[in-house]
Formats: sequence, structure tokens, C-alpha cells
Amino acid sequence: MTEVSSDGGPNAQYAKFLAEGRFMIQRGKNSGKAVFYPRAYAPGTGEELEWVEASGKGTVYSTTVVRKKPPTPDYNIALIELEEGPRLTSRVEGVEAADVKIGMAVNAQIIDGEEGPLLVFIPAGD
Repeated sequence: MTEVSSDGGPNAQYAKFLAEGRFMIQRGKNSGKAVFYPRAYAPGTGEELEWVEASGKGTVYSTTVVRKKPPTPDYNIALIELEEGPRLTSRVEGVEAADVKIGMAVNAQIIDGEEGPLLVFIPAGD
């Protein structure tokens, strides 16, 4: 478990973890239920949350291809269901956008995005 000061709020804490190369999510201190996106308290219950390292494993729950005018490549937007339970929107890299399939096993990867560290997923190896 990692405790972080509340300075900057949950989104700033999440961004700080990504900048450190760590994929962290929150879970309820009593229930152990994981939540994403970062927030001050658990939705519906108001339970206090703590930061924990995410496994980085997930499954593509849904996907769509965003078509771009050549020469700009197409890209995908995917809803990823994390092994811990929550779902988040990201993209799958390392394969053609049209080759991303529902049910595909993926692993989290932090890359340098235009506006700072960015969480994406890559197909899981066999």
C-alpha cells in the first residue's frame, strides 16, 4: 500500500504515479473493492480509499477504430477491464487498430505522451 498526501487531489496523485512509471489504482480500505478513475472517496459508499499497485493485466471489453485520412494511421479506442475489476478507456498499441478484438488479453504500459505519461495497453504474450 502507498500513502500519498492529498495535495493536488486524486488525479494529480495518479499522474504523479504514472510519471514515476507506476500504474496505481485505488481500493476501498474496508471492502477491498477496486475503483477507477481516481477519486476522493468510493462511489456510492463514501468509503476511504487507498492506493495500490495494479497488476497491469486486463481484457479488451469493447473497442472501436478511429479512421484517419492517410498518411495518418488509424487508431483504436478500447474499454479495458482490469484484472482487479474496474474498466478504463485507453488504447491498444503494437497491433493494427482493426486487429484489436473483444476478449483480447492485454498488459498495461506507460509511455511518453504529448502531454506527459500515458497509460496504454499492449497485447499479452502467450
